[in-house]
Amino acid sequence: MWNFGKTSGTALVIGTLLVALSGCQKQEGPAEKAGKEVDKAAQTVGKQIEKAGESIQDTAKGDKK
Repeated sequence: MWNFGKTSGTALVIGTLLVALSGCQKQEGPAEKAGKEVDKAAQTVGKQIEKAGESIQDTAKGDKK
């Protein structure tokens, strides 16, 4: 009915591949870390510019927050 030898062999191969792949994850280097920090800073600045633009629009409309 069930072929447990084939099933357990497949599970063993998949498990081995998962362990091997998890050990191969590339570590972040200093350039990648710096790039992520630049991205975060750009997002923060973008949000601040958006808020400033909304404030200018509100002031132009006469709505002051």
